[in-house]
Amino acid sequence: MYDFAVMGAWLEFAVRWLHVITAIAWIGSSFYFIALDLGLRRDRRLETGADGEEWQVHGGGFYHIQKYMVAPERMPDDLIWFKWESYATWLSGFALLVLVYYLGAEFYLIDANVLDIPVWAGVLISLASLGLGWLAYDLICNSPLGDNNTRLMIVLYIILVGMAYFYTQVFSGRAALLHLGAFTATIMSANVFMIIIPNQKIVVADLLAGRTPDAKYGKIAKQRSTHNNYLTLPVLFLMLSNHYPLAFASEYNWLIASLVFLMGVTIRHYFNTIHAKQGNPTWTWAATAILFLIIAWLSTAPLFQNQDDQAMTETAQRFAAADGFDEVHDIVLGRCSMCHAREPVWSGLHWPPKGVMLETEAQIAQQARAIYLQSGVSHAMPPANLSYMEDDERAKIIAWFQSVN
Repeated sequence: MYDFAVMGAWLEFAVRWLHVITAIAWIGSSFYFIALDLGLRRDRRLETGADGEEWQVHGGGFYHIQKYMVAPERMPDDLIWFKWESYATWLSGFALLVLVYYLGAEFYLIDANVLDIPVWAGVLISLASLGLGWLAYDLICNSPLGDNNTRLMIVLYIILVGMAYFYTQVFSGRAALLHLGAFTATIMSANVFMIIIPNQKIVVADLLAGRTPDAKYGKIAKQRSTHNNYLTLPVLFLMLSNHYPLAFASEYNWLIASLVFLMGVTIRHYFNTIHAKQGNPTWTWAATAILFLIIAWLSTAPLFQNQDDQAMTETAQRFAAADGFDEVHDIVLGRCSMCHAREPVWSGLHWPPKGVMLETEAQIAQQARAIYLQSGVSHAMPPANLSYMEDDERAKIIAWFQSVN
């Protein structure tokens, strides 16, 4: 029977794949145009009236690129817009947030050890934080602070640090870092949808009407685009962090996330400086390495033991009371818990893979869906079947899970 758990897993896979594809397209075009803009030669007078130009070679051919500051004299017939990469990335990311963290809130979003709130409250906090984050950011950019980029970036960094701490006090460690990434990505995508593209449309409308476009629209769009450029790498780290308990399950996960934003700045500063032909600031790599070592050191602080034996969620209680749970409990203890334990006994492991512990009835019941998909429907776990899980044991796991669903 093709059950809902399997269909849900494949749906998550499809949406995640779409999210990765669109993100690559958005990040690629964003990095390219920032590098192009910084590398333009503006030390010559161009007959076309363009502000700068650059020659590039790629794929066996040469490209001659020119940029017009504000706008060209007339609207070209074949103007290409870069916007759907951003929109599709955010939409697919939000869909993934719904599938994994909203529909699976009891497992991934809410941690009673952090804050014991109902699922609906967690979802509302998530949605409100994403929307209010953009409003606060846009308000600050439009305030007098927006006239000074350095001062503005410091204020924005303080806000991001505050949000990192806030999320870790509300959600599970995994969800906290993921939400900080979503919070930042929402600002980035909204910059495109609410500011950059509308400003470009104003310039296009002025050209079509025979008016001289106001340079302020391009200046504002450039500022938001620069913000996106410096926020991209931290967002990538935060989106991938859910695979690494050393990042999200540390006592200092909010501080780790805060330092990641600084790493994003140092890395982008190096490449932006190189592209602008303003030197070779190799010190940024030393700074990045130091920041990374500090993060690695912080991650060695005691991991959150957020899967201790505690009052189970309603869903987990159903699995614990289902027929066959006692047998499954024994199977998991015999085949899985040597790795998925507070202190793994398998040689070379110093912490449970993915931060998942399977030592108590509560922990096993909470991970019912993952056990079913990883060790029942598929043979992903145990890896290479190192603990020799038998086919009849996998059948018992399947029967147990399907008795509830």
